[in-house]
Amino acid sequence: MKRIFSISVFAFCALFLASLSAQSLLTPEQLAKREKRKNLTVKEWNTDSKTKTRWLDRIKVYDNQGRCIEEIEYATYGQKWRVTSKYDDVTGKVTEEVEYNDRNRPVRIRKYEWNADGTKAKQYNYLPNGKLYSVKVYEYIFSDK
Repeated sequence: MKRIFSISVFAFCALFLASLSAQSLLTPEQLAKREKRKNLTVKEWNTDSKTKTRWLDRIKVYDNQGRCIEEIEYATYGQKWRVTSKYDDVTGKVTEEVEYNDRNRPVRIRKYEWNADGTKAKQYNYLPNGKLYSVKVYEYIFSDK
């Protein structure tokens, strides 16, 4: 009984510390930006200078934690593309993005792996049927110059 209790306490502490360290990776400026964007929807409009015709250019939707969960790009004829994003609850990093075409059909699914320091490690690109078609690996090289 004591062993199970100590394991569960350890697991809880590990999750708590992981969430604190993930939040500490964000600068105060980033945290302030997220605070302002909670449950926000931003619409960008374009206006033709000659005809004064106005059309919706882009929509960004943010969740209750200030993270962009949907972005839609428009043209004068309608939707060009749309991207939805899912985030990891512990780290707050993007784990999956689904890109849709002008007919609102999925065309690409991107899944991400992150390094411990908060930088991207890998991006897996899938077809809508779930078949993996490419992997992008990120390499970070720092110089003393």
